[in-house]
Amino acid sequence: MNNFTHKPQAKNTTNINKQENYFFSQPHQPFFLAGVVWAIIVMLIFMMSYKMMLKGDINTVISPTMFHAYSLTFIVFTQFFIGFLYTTFSRFCQSEPVKKPYYVRTFFLFQVGSLLMVLGFFLSKTLMLAGMGILLLGQLVFLYMLQSIFSSAQAKIKDDPFWILTSIYLGTAAHAVWIIEVILDLSIFALPFAFNLYLIFMTFSIAQRMVPFFSHSLEPKRAGFVVTVFIALILKSFADIFNKEIFEAMISLLLGLYIFFEVIRWKLSFFQAPNILKILHVALFWMPASLILGSFFQLGEIILQTGFAFADVHMLALGFLTTIIIGFGTRVTLGHSGQPPHADSNTLKLFYLTQVLVVFRLLYSLVFGFDLPLFWLFSEELSTQQTASAIFDISLGLWLVLFIFWGLKFGPVLVLRKK
Repeated sequence: MNNFTHKPQAKNTTNINKQENYFFSQPHQPFFLAGVVWAIIVMLIFMMSYKMMLKGDINTVISPTMFHAYSLTFIVFTQFFIGFLYTTFSRFCQSEPVKKPYYVRTFFLFQVGSLLMVLGFFLSKTLMLAGMGILLLGQLVFLYMLQSIFSSAQAKIKDDPFWILTSIYLGTAAHAVWIIEVILDLSIFALPFAFNLYLIFMTFSIAQRMVPFFSHSLEPKRAGFVVTVFIALILKSFADIFNKEIFEAMISLLLGLYIFFEVIRWKLSFFQAPNILKILHVALFWMPASLILGSFFQLGEIILQTGFAFADVHMLALGFLTTIIIGFGTRVTLGHSGQPPHADSNTLKLFYLTQVLVVFRLLYSLVFGFDLPLFWLFSEELSTQQTASAIFDISLGLWLVLFIFWGLKFGPVLVLRKK
């Protein structure tokens, strides 16, 4: 079990010039920082392009909404995944760690691809597709390395690494389909599969392994637990693609209840856990909570003939995925810099801010769907539409504050190994 503890690799952290070389000494460092920087950049671009689109003042290659979905999936969250798995996947499999030249090449592929994709969004479809192609190449390089690690694994139990690797295969396939759909001006298959079977299933696969381990839970997982979740997410994706809203809502509800009762059975001892672990516990419970609440939003859309602005998707993306990233990102950053993985008061503020972000995004969905007169939040002179817009702006602003705050706090640790 000691193979899974977060300790700095001695060969990477001794006899190095910390001012010049430490940043690339471990794979999570450049990818985590790049993920933070791009999380800020792409959200600013989305804010600007979306508002300009509403005014009719901008003509982009793809819609701001599709840019928002693609950039978060393959520019932001994927870089956090790479940083985490290039650091830990070899430990899961008891294989050789990823060599520095390899992960540095992957890193620069992602930065070049991200830059070209963002520029192409405004300037040229060809330029944007070139950027997306380079990002896909970077993801293929990432996939190849993890497949090599898995194939040479010494660990006897490889179920969890198998499911993590499966999610990367599906995410890479979804990425390729996304590019084809952009070429053909379509939007059918790529987004549901990329979200459910890549972002959510990847995060779930890691969380259901690591959170009980960190919590010293001795309860064995129910037989077939992960495969059941996987099959349910496949069905949920197809229901989304073919607009079977009631079927998707029922799958979400049943899956949420299934995961909730399983996690309860693990006896994670929330109240006795240190703060850094409580963050991960809350993040893990956000998955069943998001699925259950999301199913009611989906049913509400059918019954009331309204729309809740993707409330179910944003609960999973913000409550579950983003909270997990804050928790694991903090733990890995501190643990691999030779510091105790802990959550001080400022780190807890980041966690609380993430939960506030989820609440405001839900509030926006409620105002949008129910046409709620929440003028008292701002000014009685505002219309419902203006109130919804103000809450939307606050949600986006909270996202920016969250990642700026995290970057300012942990950036110096990632770049210079500062305490």
